[in-house]
Amino acid sequence: MDQLVTPHIALASLPIGSHARITAILGGHGLHRRLMGLGLRVGSEIDVLHQRGRGVVVASAGNRIALGGGVAEKLLIEPLPPGVSP
Repeated sequence: MDQLVTPHIALASLPIGSHARITAILGGHGLHRRLMGLGLRVGSEIDVLHQRGRGVVVASAGNRIALGGGVAEKLLIEPLPPGVSP
């Protein structure tokens, strides 16, 4: 039986204007806690607003959140079709 495999890529790889869902956080307990404090967790939908170097600014649930390149590399995301807002 064939299954459709959705690509999971690092948040830092997404272009500006992309809409996506966080599928995994490749970090320890401290990173998970820090992101939860910012309102980001596995399953959160985000929009990429700005990029500067490897860092990104995302929107999630009405909030803007700036993430450094190291954190953006540790967030695996699933791109979503445009038109579906968080």
